[in-house]
Amino acid sequence: QVQLVESGGGSVQPGGSLRLSCAASGFNLDSYAIGWFRQVPGKEREAVSCISSSDGRTFYTDSLKGRFTISRDYATNRVHLQINSLKPEDTAVYYCAAEGFTAYCSLVATSYHHWGQGTEVTVSS
Repeated sequence: QVQLVESGGGSVQPGGSLRLSCAASGFNLDSYAIGWFRQVPGKEREAVSCISSSDGRTFYTDSLKGRFTISRDYATNRVHLQINSLKPEDTAVYYCAAEGFTAYCSLVATSYHHWGQGTEVTVSS
C-alpha cells in the first residue's frame, strides 16, 4: 500500500526557515514524480513545487520561486521542501503527492493519485 507521510511543520516567526519532509512507505520515491502543495482552509489547494522522476527537473509556482527548494534524499527515500524567509502568508497545511505513471512532475493537483495527510505550517510573530 502506498503511503506518504509529511513532517517538519510547525510554528515559526516571519523570516524563519523550515524543512518539510515527505516520506514514503510501500514504494520507492525515486521512481515517482513528487509534488508539494499547500492549502489554507476555505481556499483552493495551491501548487508549490514538484520534482520529476526521470531527470530530477524541478518546477516552482512563479510567485514562490527563490524561497522554496525541493530536493530528493535518495538515502532515506524522502523528498524535502526547504522554505526560507517564511512569511505569514505561507501559513497553510502542506501536502506532498506522488504519481508513478509519469516521468515528469506537474503543478496540477489532479495529476497525482497519492497524497499524504499534510503538515501544518504557521508563520506568526
